Amino acid sequence: MLEAMSEITPPDRERMRASDADRDATAHQLREALAEGRLDPDEHSERLDSVYRAKTLGELLPLTADLPAPNSSATPAPTGFRSPRPLYGSGRLTDQGPTSSFAVAVMGGADRSGSWIVPPVFSAAAVMGGIELDLREARFAQRETTVWVLCVMGGVSITAPDDIQVRVHGLPIMGGFGVRGAPPSVMDPDAPIVHVRGIAVMGGVDVQYRKRRHQKEIED
Repeated sequence: MLEAMSEITPPDRERMRASDADRDATAHQLREALAEGRLDPDEHSERLDSVYRAKTLGELLPLTADLPAPNSSATPAPTGFRSPRPLYGSGRLTDQGPTSSFAVAVMGGADRSGSWIVPPVFSAAAVMGGIELDLREARFAQRETTVWVLCVMGGVSITAPDDIQVRVHGLPIMGGFGVRGAPPSVMDPDAPIVHVRGIAVMGGVDVQYRKRRHQKEIED
């Protein structure tokens, strides 16, 4: 019996089942490659989807085969270098101070868009008016952000990219909170999360996932 057991060939490494730690390590390597400009956001997204679908180590290895090994010293970025590529996932987090902490619209309108820095807590109040918050090019001072909304006979529109999560917890009173578009199914585990809380009285809060400008240009 012992002789029979000693003849069993151990499984090839590539056939071994991947653990959560294996998947997270591969995702981290892809994140570094994105930050260094070795992958564009679409390539990063496609490979990240494959990471969290992978069941074996053999499925993970091809995803980083053309990238430097972790902690490699190959082609280090110059000091102070900042990639011109769009920020993506956890790359949106910054230690810089927020550029705006609230928006108010009373019988009028207000918007926040472009490359703005979102604080840990943002307040939006719309009374017979409208507010537009565009998060597609935004950066975040903290991984989890709470947007508090007061909407009275008005509307608040939140546009989100496909690399962050938006979770809606609002209370509608003769109004509504809605989410349109496809939220991300697989994403960077350290990507920002936005919680939308508050109340809508005879008004509406609309969250919509939309592609970013560079993603539309690639498709066109």
